[in-house]
Amino acid sequence: MIEVVNVKDKLSAISDYWNPRIAASVNTTHVKLVKFQGEFTWHHHEHEDEMFYVVHGEFTMKLTDRDLLIRAGEFVVIPRGVEHKPVADREVHVLLIEPVTTVNTGNVTNEKTKTQLETI
Repeated sequence: MIEVVNVKDKLSAISDYWNPRIAASVNTTHVKLVKFQGEFTWHHHEHEDEMFYVVHGEFTMKLTDRDLLIRAGEFVVIPRGVEHKPVADREVHVLLIEPVTTVNTGNVTNEKTKTQLETI
């Protein structure tokens, strides 16, 4: 079924952090929505690139050699194999574009790992 997706409405239905939801699928890629607050886990993805687009707020993407500040209306692509850690001092709303095989914590398994994602 073809439908228009209102990103802000979908994000308003999310009340927890670090738990991505699938908003759409495009071929072998998921468009996910998630809210961040606090610090995530250092990790990398062996086979997948990730795109983080900030819808609302801002966050810091920590890399091993520098920190990147990503603000509303901006995005960053993290290439496969690059160690990274998102950090948000305040709540941030993010749209992710990733292959369907992407697990949020990449090469790490911990309490923030989400292997079964809800569709929103």
